[in-house]
Amino acid sequence: MRKWISYPHREGTISRQAHADFPAEAIYEREVGRSGFFGPATHLHHKHPPTGWSAWEGPLRPRAFDLNELPHGTPAPWDAPLVLHNAQCKLRIWRCDKAMTQLFRNADGDDLLFIHAGSGELFCDYGHLSYRDGDYILVPRSTSWRIEPASPTTMLLVETSNGAYQLPEKGLVGPHAIFDEAVLEVPAIDDAFKAQQTEDEWQVVIKRRGALSTVTYPYNPLDAIGWHGNLSVARVNWRDIRPLMSHRYHLPPSAHTTFVADGFVICTFVPRPIESDPGALKVPFYHNNDDYDEVIFYHAGDFFSRDNIKPGMLTFHPAGFTHGPHPKAFAKAMTDPKKFTDEVAVMIDARDALEQGPGLASVEWQGYVDSWKPKQA
Repeated sequence: MRKWISYPHREGTISRQAHADFPAEAIYEREVGRSGFFGPATHLHHKHPPTGWSAWEGPLRPRAFDLNELPHGTPAPWDAPLVLHNAQCKLRIWRCDKAMTQLFRNADGDDLLFIHAGSGELFCDYGHLSYRDGDYILVPRSTSWRIEPASPTTMLLVETSNGAYQLPEKGLVGPHAIFDEAVLEVPAIDDAFKAQQTEDEWQVVIKRRGALSTVTYPYNPLDAIGWHGNLSVARVNWRDIRPLMSHRYHLPPSAHTTFVADGFVICTFVPRPIESDPGALKVPFYHNNDDYDEVIFYHAGDFFSRDNIKPGMLTFHPAGFTHGPHPKAFAKAMTDPKKFTDEVAVMIDARDALEQGPGLASVEWQGYVDSWKPKQA
């Protein structure tokens, strides 16, 4: 792994290093980049915050939604409200408080279940797996599964349509960074799994091309007695993630990538020490990620670069404009920064434009776009 040395052009008053040691007369740095922080980039230094707009008209704007306010208690994942979607990615929020009475099989793509709240048991073709809050559960395409909640369960469902989830290349830091694959848990053919292998009638609901088909069996088709191979349901919890950190440099979101799919990536922000070097930026930098729509689902803690955001909310920043920290967060980071973050959030960066699902407008925080406006004296 190597690259030729390049000599970027420099113009005017600048810092020598991105995200650090800003010139006193231009502390507002903006990164303009391509290919989701992996492509060419330029850092501009501004006299005013790049998000200091005084008015906004038109449909392109930052949006925030309180998913806690969407309808509760749908009995099955295929009925869960559609939040955002494009041809490669579908996001749903599902709240389930009763055991599923049918099995689900998604023939359109892999599903990733992020458990926002609750605990319980998952049964699938590969066996039995317990779950808790903060778990990612990767369900490969066309796997039959169901859950039995021990407590009401809320989960973010992220489908990679006609695709598959993989792990990111970790490059110089090696394959054991962020999380070691040894922490991945797979289902077990245990006593709980064998106990549910009854001769009662069961149905499998299959989603293909968005349409549902139902197949009835005179027995429970989750009747495996063993398996071997390297394809399976798998689980990892955010508590297993050991984030990359630098005390001297604010790492881009791409450093926190957890899963990669066709046309989008999923990153996880977990608690970490904040940069301690006096000259290092201590909040997310202003940036134009002009090839990706950015989505963040807030799971727990205090999101230190945003105001008035609580667990269960989701922000949506389409490509095409500059975004970054709220004014209060930026000012505090410059004068009295926190020493540690306590936030947990899931970020989805989508290469193609995302569309809002039906009903999402009813739970939108209309004032979100105004939260960057300078406060009037």
